[in-house]
Parts: sequence; C-alpha cells; structure tokens
Amino acid sequence: MNTVAIVQARIGSTRLRGKVLADLAGDSMLARVISRLRKARTIDEIVVATTGKPDDDRVIAEASRCGIGSYRGSEHDVLDRYLGAARAWRATTVVRVTSDCPLLDPWVVDRVVTALPGADYASNTHSRTFPRGLDVEAFTISTLEKIARLGTSQAAREHVTAFVMEKPQMFEIRQVAAPTNDSDLRWTVDTGEDLAFVRALYARLGLDKQILPYRDLVAEIRANPSLGEINGHIVQKPTELHRVA
Repeated sequence: MNTVAIVQARIGSTRLRGKVLADLAGDSMLARVISRLRKARTIDEIVVATTGKPDDDRVIAEASRCGIGSYRGSEHDVLDRYLGAARAWRATTVVRVTSDCPLLDPWVVDRVVTALPGADYASNTHSRTFPRGLDVEAFTISTLEKIARLGTSQAAREHVTAFVMEKPQMFEIRQVAAPTNDSDLRWTVDTGEDLAFVRALYARLGLDKQILPYRDLVAEIRANPSLGEINGHIVQKPTELHRVA
C-alpha cells in the first residue's frame, strides 16, 4: 500500500499569478503546504504535479528544494496530470490537495484518508463544514483510473474529481464532517486579500514555528472578527470544490 499526496501547483493561476511561490512568513506557500502534509500520519509520499510550461520550472525547483519529487503534465487536463503522477509514484491511494491551502491541518488530512477504506472516494469538500482551505480528497487508484477513462467533460478533465459528483451512483462515497460548522470561514488563497489574511494569521499565531489544530485558528478568528474581515468579502469562483492550482 502506498498513499501518495499529490499537490497540484502552477505559476499561472488566473486570479493571483505566482501565488504558489508567494512569501509566507519567510518560506513559499507551497513549502508551507508540504510541511503540513509531512505531519499527516497517513501519508507515505508527497509529489507536486505541475505543468510542462517553462514558467513552472520554478515550481519544480521549489519542490526539489523542499525534498520532494515532481511530475509534469497537461496544464488544463489536470485529471490526466494526476493520473500520470499517481502511476509514476505507484500510488494505491491518492490524496488530492491544492497548493493554495497553507493552513491545511494534518489531522483533517488523516480524518479523510482513514475514512476511505471500503469506499471509492472520501472528502470533506462536498458537504462543507470545515473552513474553505482545509480541502482534502482521497480516492483509490482504481477510482482515479475509472474517472480518467469515463470523465470526458471539460469540468471532469480540469477539476480531477468532478466526474465523481457527476455520476455519484457509480461510486461508494464518504463525506467527512467537522465537529462544528465553520464553512463560513475562507482560508484558501485565490486573491491578494486572501494572501494578506493568511499572512496576518501566520504572524499573529507564529505559524511559521508551529502547526496548531485548526480549531485553535477558528477560535482566534471568532474572537477577533477583524481578521476574517480581511478577505471575508471575496466571492469564490463557481468551481470552488475543485480549483485548478
């Protein structure tokens, strides 16, 4: 068994170009995501999946600096990119995260991965109760191969797991819920305001030195509403469940 976390990342994000390498408390946002994934007990390997565009040479270099492997594939057929990376690393279970979630909680990753055995797909994204930006999906390699074979729509190719929701009757699906509903909180980084919010939270709680449980972050924001106001007005793009990073 080999559980591989595949982090999709590219320079050419449409709303905030270069965000994956943006400075966050002295390191790149991509590096912060990787360091958090390393704390998850259920992850065996981490790989960055990026594109073949010259701009993304910088993503490859950053992955190497962080001590993990990388895979290059299609810019827009992200489903094929994921399949290629999963096969190259001989994954039996794939964990999908995006590089714009620098508050990712290793405990949440483990909850989603441990919910998968006996099912085809598990996530905390479709019945949303966690803050946006703690998004994790886990699925078997056979599920990934199935959706890569049958998913032909643009959404299916671009958003990796969209076909699971297009044809839910074809899969055994499990959704992981949070102890409390904090889905109103926005912790993903799509805009300059999002980045400003994450930087403020890192500085306030010293998150460059420690990884706190996400509930501690929720408590801090609830006690200091001005933090959430930094990016609370940002409207998520329609494809928020499966962003292309």
